[in-house]
Amino acid sequence: MRYLDEYRDGPAAEKLAAAIARTVTRPWTIMEVCGGQTHTIVKYGIDSLLPAEVELVHGPGCPVCVTSLEMIDRAHAIASRPDVTFCSFGDMLRVPGSRGDLLQLKSQGSDIRVVYSPLDAVNIAAAHPGRKVVFFAIGFETTAPPNAMAVWMARQRKVANFSVLVSHVLVPPMMTALLEAPGNRVQGFLGPGHVCTVMGCGEYEPIARRYGVPIVVTGFEPLDLLEGIYRTLCQLEAGRGELENAYGRTVRAEGNPAAQRLMAEVFEVCDRKWRGIGLIPQSGYRLRDAFRDHDAERLFEVDAIETEESALCISGQILKGLKKPHHCPEFGTTCTPQTPLGATMVSSEGACAAYYAYGRHLERSRADALVLFGGGR
Repeated sequence: MRYLDEYRDGPAAEKLAAAIARTVTRPWTIMEVCGGQTHTIVKYGIDSLLPAEVELVHGPGCPVCVTSLEMIDRAHAIASRPDVTFCSFGDMLRVPGSRGDLLQLKSQGSDIRVVYSPLDAVNIAAAHPGRKVVFFAIGFETTAPPNAMAVWMARQRKVANFSVLVSHVLVPPMMTALLEAPGNRVQGFLGPGHVCTVMGCGEYEPIARRYGVPIVVTGFEPLDLLEGIYRTLCQLEAGRGELENAYGRTVRAEGNPAAQRLMAEVFEVCDRKWRGIGLIPQSGYRLRDAFRDHDAERLFEVDAIETEESALCISGQILKGLKKPHHCPEFGTTCTPQTPLGATMVSSEGACAAYYAYGRHLERSRADALVLFGGGR
């Protein structure tokens, strides 16, 4: 991609929107999987360019938002220990647990550090052999390769005081769980472009075939999303449910084999709890036994933790595509980025944070949306 403007062109957006309007003959509900896609949709008002028959709902595609409350509380329990240096990406520091967040623990004296790569945490551990250094390894398949590399490097370098608290989640089992859930309304998916860059597209074809739902792997720019929506609607109107790759400039069918081999060496698939959704079988990664000496859950024995979720937060319904942020009575009042009740208001990829940042609880016209293509960079 040489020129970003190519994917934010107003006249091209109008043409795609017109093609969508000509295609649609009945109501359809489409879910975008990635939180980055959600932010583009909200920022550029893409849903306001669509016919009234087409509804976009926001899926559990924000890795911060779906990290289970139990895992957040385990992180807090480990981080509060005086012998621990706890490392994390910055977007995890304000995610509310049962009793506060990592930023509050840091203000109380806990050694909590923001890093920009898991390898930074390995280097901290190597430089401070007297400390127990823990990295909070969260995310979808997209972030699994660098986290696997950190564990692999720590073993190669014999950095025995480095461990990871693993909370990786996997997209295909989540999509299956949503399709089988009571009250599901999703009829087609905009597939996760970044995940497929790593994993390829093969895991999604059986889902599309089994459930008869279109899955169109889509990028993150406005025109990427409009094209993905158009392709999905063409399938729905024709009665087809197939896998399509609309992000060919980045995604290959086979994905990244080198990254996949590393992940397979370090991780194995396990059941995983998702915040707001519950347990999804075979939907996560954990460390293989060969790397157990770097497994923070085993080293710190933090399984027996009682959790307490906010009774006011409806993020679980938002993550399932059943409600939208502005349907929540607390949105923008009790719950803001400064005083979040749930993870969907904290994360830079959360749906609630997107709605708040771009004023989507306010009215926006089709003309307003088209203006953003020219000036909303």
